Amino acid sequence: MHLPNFEDIAYLQSGSPLQQRAYAILRDFSVMEILQDFNPILIGTIPLDIAIANSDLDIACEVYDLQLFADHVAKHFARFNAYQFNRKWIRGKEVGIVNFILMGIPVELYGEGRPVPEQYGYRHMVVEAKLLAAGGEGLKREVMRLKEQGLKTEPAFAQALNLEGDPYENILLLV
Repeated sequence: MHLPNFEDIAYLQSGSPLQQRAYAILRDFSVMEILQDFNPILIGTIPLDIAIANSDLDIACEVYDLQLFADHVAKHFARFNAYQFNRKWIRGKEVGIVNFILMGIPVELYGEGRPVPEQYGYRHMVVEAKLLAAGGEGLKREVMRLKEQGLKTEPAFAQALNLEGDPYENILLLV
């Protein structure tokens, strides 16, 4: 099974129409270049091609200084619609979450003090990519159906695969 190199968004160019649009937006607005000091990686439903109508561009970043991150992203992205920066505590770590809209698509930047490949969002995406590769179109359709009914991605996978317990933890045990 061959997974895309998620660290380079070039794979989006030959993907679905939404993936191609995401690539164009990220390129046209130099998003990954602007974030390069934070080792950004596009994660979530768009790289997996399971996005639904309200899906956003999720970009995970490696951030050890939240104020530096906040200042940097405000300088470059505060002019866009619905811009906001929030600090939250998630799994015992303070993180920075930035939201704004580019060309009609919501964008979320997630900054956490660890390398992106060690972050939950990235790890979930890799497992889910492997599950989709193994489960084929049937699994993809079921996950998207459940997401359209309002489930988040990990609970949708858990339900589609009949997983018990915490979907955010248990999905990581599958591959």
